Amino acid sequence: MKNRVVITGLGAITPIGIGKENFWSSLINGKNGIGRITRFDPAEFPCQLAGEVSDFNPDDFIDKKESKRMDRFTQFAVAASHLAVDDSNLDLNTVDRNRFGVYIGAGIGGMDTLHNQYQRLFEKGPTRISPFFIPMMIANLAAGQVAIDFKIHGPSLCIVTACASGTDCIGEALRAIQHGYADIMLAGGTESAVSPAGVAGFCTMKALCVDHNDDPAHASRPFDKNRSGFIMGEGAGIVLLESLDHALKRGAHIYAELCGYGQASDAYHITSPAPNGEFQGLAMQRALDDAQLKPDQIDYINAHGTSTHLNDACETQAIKTVFGDHANKLAVSSIKSMTGHLLGAAGGIECIATALTIERGIIPPTINYDTPDDGLDLDYVPNTAREQKVDKALSNSFGFGGQNACVALERFAD
Repeated sequence: MKNRVVITGLGAITPIGIGKENFWSSLINGKNGIGRITRFDPAEFPCQLAGEVSDFNPDDFIDKKESKRMDRFTQFAVAASHLAVDDSNLDLNTVDRNRFGVYIGAGIGGMDTLHNQYQRLFEKGPTRISPFFIPMMIANLAAGQVAIDFKIHGPSLCIVTACASGTDCIGEALRAIQHGYADIMLAGGTESAVSPAGVAGFCTMKALCVDHNDDPAHASRPFDKNRSGFIMGEGAGIVLLESLDHALKRGAHIYAELCGYGQASDAYHITSPAPNGEFQGLAMQRALDDAQLKPDQIDYINAHGTSTHLNDACETQAIKTVFGDHANKLAVSSIKSMTGHLLGAAGGIECIATALTIERGIIPPTINYDTPDDGLDLDYVPNTAREQKVDKALSNSFGFGGQNACVALERFAD
């Protein structure tokens, strides 16, 4: 018998709010978190917009000396983990930290540090590189620093599967608890790639929206006919997972049960999804099978929904393939319309949004949905949040390299 796994703590650092309640309030009110880039001068860049976390102060969460030795993506992870632990009311003095783990992914890692240290190398020479360059840059240091901060001695991993990283970490953390390797896990994703190199790289790939620099409020428009590319975001989404027995023994508040995980590879192209979303659909089907759910039991899908032509079309087709006639009865929305695309952190914050949707009976909207596109005819919850009971839901994440991941959540019932 597998252990049942529940979500008991939520930690969100996002472009539309820090903390669970600020994030949720912004979501259901359709707040736009996208604006002109402020972290550097974007004047020469084709895309000049991003979803930045504008009100983040690492000193609110991390010792000042230690935070200076962390890249921004790691600061986000540590801060979001503190928020998740605080939200869970977990007493760290009473838990077995040998059975407490952390799986936190990043699609890229320390892009800011890499950029700054290369500048120093070229301008001042190799002896002037910071001794903290490598540990600030490498992607696994988000999980490592969280483990150090909380004195966690259970399993610790960084899964790097591009934009599926956060969801894969949550899915693998689910398995770690199901199979008895841990009782508690901090899991999710973090990212801070809004840097000159990061933006330039995605621009030259023609992946970013370049035609709304003067209209950031309408730049990210998933599933809309006039979508023209994604907008980069930054932040972190961390959930605290527990075995059901562990949560019940301490009287924890349970947001939702995490009941299934599916993963599949396109094996098709380094950036483009496979035609018709065949293997995106396979990841969803595997999550349903793992959760022992039938397609017609799902009420809501938190979509990957990037606002790119190929992804939105393929994801829509994948949903139709898996759900058949029930696809027309599903609510499907993309919060990237508000946050932008948080890359490796996207799955983390979207899992949080899905858990709160189940708990609170309100579905976040897809804002900027104005013009339907041929073949994209699902219920995308356009522009306005919807009060609706949601008992069972999926959250999708798809990444470069054909990495497809999906988690299933349901309302907790004894």
